[in-house]
Amino acid sequence: MTKTAFLFPGQGAQTVGMASELVERLPVVRDLFEMAKGILGYDLAEMCFSGPAEKLNSTVFSQPALFVCGLAALESLRATSPDVVERCQASAGLSLGEYTAMVFAGGLDMETGLRVVQRRGEAMQRAADTRPSGMVSVLGLEPAALADLCDQQRNEGEVLQIANFLCPGNTVVSGDTEACQRLAEEAVAAGAMKVIPLAVAGAFHTSIMDSALDELREALDDAEIRTPRIPVISNVDAQPHDDPDELRSLLIQQVVCPVLWEDSMRGLLAQEYDDFYELGPGRVLTGLMKRIHRKTACQKVPC
Repeated sequence: MTKTAFLFPGQGAQTVGMASELVERLPVVRDLFEMAKGILGYDLAEMCFSGPAEKLNSTVFSQPALFVCGLAALESLRATSPDVVERCQASAGLSLGEYTAMVFAGGLDMETGLRVVQRRGEAMQRAADTRPSGMVSVLGLEPAALADLCDQQRNEGEVLQIANFLCPGNTVVSGDTEACQRLAEEAVAAGAMKVIPLAVAGAFHTSIMDSALDELREALDDAEIRTPRIPVISNVDAQPHDDPDELRSLLIQQVVCPVLWEDSMRGLLAQEYDDFYELGPGRVLTGLMKRIHRKTACQKVPC
């Protein structure tokens, strides 16, 4: 029996032009963007469709944009394959994408989720502005060896740690800018195939984001979180959850904890999920699934 899970991408998947075709074709998607305009106080559709890229890539704007575009892709799938949406039994999202997964699962309504995401992006941007920091993707090193390199290259008072366990051979490190630069050089010397600096505002999923926690906690405390109708896989522990208080706590922790994406996918595979859909811009999650389990189908629902 087929078991279906929906996956929603996170920051970095955004691209100018996303969702423009869906707005032309589906009134429900137009309504999503109109609702977002009223909540956010600016024209999200114009930013998604026309950019500029520099503004869309900003944490403050990319997080709400990806949240809404993930829901737009969901509506596209619902319009063409409602049976697939009905049979979905679990949802997961990469970092920011976990909020989109929560809305699909019924744990948050769209308006509440977008308000929280807006405050999350603003708080994380402010935290990033407090010190120069960033993230680098390291291809071709085992996580244990990369963790050892982080320990070797981290000077006193610096942050340098694994932030995203994505798939075999693809691990992301976050930390202070100079520490990331040293790590990049040493990783190549240690045999990494490639080290790619990521276009993000700062060291997400580390203690550098600590100053964002109070504002996010306040936003989530004010939000009504309901028991979702299907489990949501947490980035923090790679486990399915449906208790509202647990979900609220995990969404707060997620900002400073590593993303356990590979473990999350392997957990679903162990539960015999065999039919995956990536909903939103880009093909990052589809590519990661191919590296995690080559024979498992992950279909792309673009926006």
